[in-house]
Amino acid sequence: MAGLADKFAVNLKSERLRKKLSQEALAAKAGLSVSYISMLERGQRTPPLDTLESLAKALSVSATSLLS
Repeated sequence: MAGLADKFAVNLKSERLRKKLSQEALAAKAGLSVSYISMLERGQRTPPLDTLESLAKALSVSATSLLS
């Protein structure tokens, strides 16, 4: 599972940067805290499915693309 969490962390950060969003802006769009976004991007947390979907929607990407 650590491999998937690491892949998700890298993909989340790269999508956020590609969209030119700060962690604060992504947190606001996804209804999450900035500290939680930071933990996700560092691979310290793995999001539940509903949070994954919220992040994907906020970034206008599929949830699958954040995991692959």
